[in-house]
Amino acid sequence: MKKIVAWSAAGVLVLISGAGGAIYLKLNANIKSFDADAIATDRPPEAQADADGNKPVNVLLIGSDSRGKNNADLGGGEDGGARSDTTILLHVYADHKHAVGISIPRNAMVAIPSCKLPNGKWSKAATSDLFNAAFSKGESDDGNPACTQNTVEKLTGIRVDHTIVVDFQGFSAMTKAVNGVDVCLPKPIYEGDINPKLPKKGAVVLPQGPQKVQGQQALDYVRLRYGIGDGSDIGRMKRQQAFLGSLASNIKKQGLNPTTLLPLADAATKSMIVDPGLNSADKLLSFGLSLKNIDMHDLKFVTLPWRYRTQDKNIDIVQPDANKLWDTIKADRTIDGQNATGEQPDAPSSPATVAAPTTPSSTPAPTADADNSNIKVSVYNGTTTSGMVGKAADLLKVAKFSVTKAGNASNSKYTTTMVEYGAGQKSNAEKVAELFPGAKVEPSNQPGVTVIVGKDFATANGGSAAAGSPAAQATPSAPSPLPTTVTNDARSADDDICANTTYG
Repeated sequence: MKKIVAWSAAGVLVLISGAGGAIYLKLNANIKSFDADAIATDRPPEAQADADGNKPVNVLLIGSDSRGKNNADLGGGEDGGARSDTTILLHVYADHKHAVGISIPRNAMVAIPSCKLPNGKWSKAATSDLFNAAFSKGESDDGNPACTQNTVEKLTGIRVDHTIVVDFQGFSAMTKAVNGVDVCLPKPIYEGDINPKLPKKGAVVLPQGPQKVQGQQALDYVRLRYGIGDGSDIGRMKRQQAFLGSLASNIKKQGLNPTTLLPLADAATKSMIVDPGLNSADKLLSFGLSLKNIDMHDLKFVTLPWRYRTQDKNIDIVQPDANKLWDTIKADRTIDGQNATGEQPDAPSSPATVAAPTTPSSTPAPTADADNSNIKVSVYNGTTTSGMVGKAADLLKVAKFSVTKAGNASNSKYTTTMVEYGAGQKSNAEKVAELFPGAKVEPSNQPGVTVIVGKDFATANGGSAAAGSPAAQATPSAPSPLPTTVTNDARSADDDICANTTYG
């Protein structure tokens, strides 16, 4: 059974920026969505919008090697079932000018939660299984995208806003609709490299060097593992990243007009499965319109930190590197450290020394400073006690501070309230700390001032414990710097198509 990758149409959809009524009617007939009741109820919280309504979006892109009849001629087989041999979590930052796609290896060992099957029953949860086993749950020709979405949320602690699946047929038609995609190979690829079961090397399928591919040749490029590098899925993911970046660049160069959009969107949606939130042409195109300002240099691709297992050919996810990557995404920081929350950092202020009281009090006196309205403060609950964010925010507002964000902290075990500050914000943080007796004031790589209320504040303010499990994960206030294993291997959509396309 061949394990062939089909690529996602999301690279197209994020660039669509509007069309006439005809395209909506045509696309509506194509779109298929999975059931909302298959999505887990125990999910990470939604990302918080800032004061201006800016909000990041997380899109799960799945390339399906569906084994149904429609894909048989393209290498999918006819024996039923489907696999997710290509999966990328695309994070579109709140400024909607930056995005990063994170490739998740299909043979990474992960926990898979209980998932709804086509017969209506729910599978047993698995503490360790191949990542692409989630998409195969139930052995349906359409796959199980909801199970993959649930698995990604469990793995990352990040809420997936939308999921898009495209199979071979849609991928092939899409590449033809854009008149091909520019790619590059360091050496020629032969028939025997595409199908190792052949008894001979065969003819050249893809020549060495730059070239434009579409249809079957495009599939051959993104599915290729053998005859180049170490024959691993890691090298294949690098080529897939290069391909998607080139595809997005190609579409943007052609221009977003009806002549380009109609055949492209029609080709993509004919073989597309989406989440219920994208189940109409209107929703899809509106979503695309909101993302049209992403510059190709600011569309990045990275691979989840990984290492080969010693006992088999599968992959273990490397910690704490992977969690640092997820924390960076939750904080809406780009991989090169930019603030992409949609907010501008506060202007630097003059240093000042303000002594913070050391004894907790439930009613500290607000700082009466007319200039406090220029100080932006984010507030997060670092406890399991409900209502603390609201009480802290009210306290800040009485003192005329500007509260721009509110939500749960990355964990619920803070015993002491923290006031963290970005560059030039120390004196402002010390002003804020006056309202939270006993709070610790520390520097952070986040802009502005952040308050994470701890158990001391909750105890002093008489809140009630939240029912159920501890507070869910949300944006952390200060993610650790990303390891060079992530940053050094990052790819931009406008990078040289001949660079970084293999491994080993």
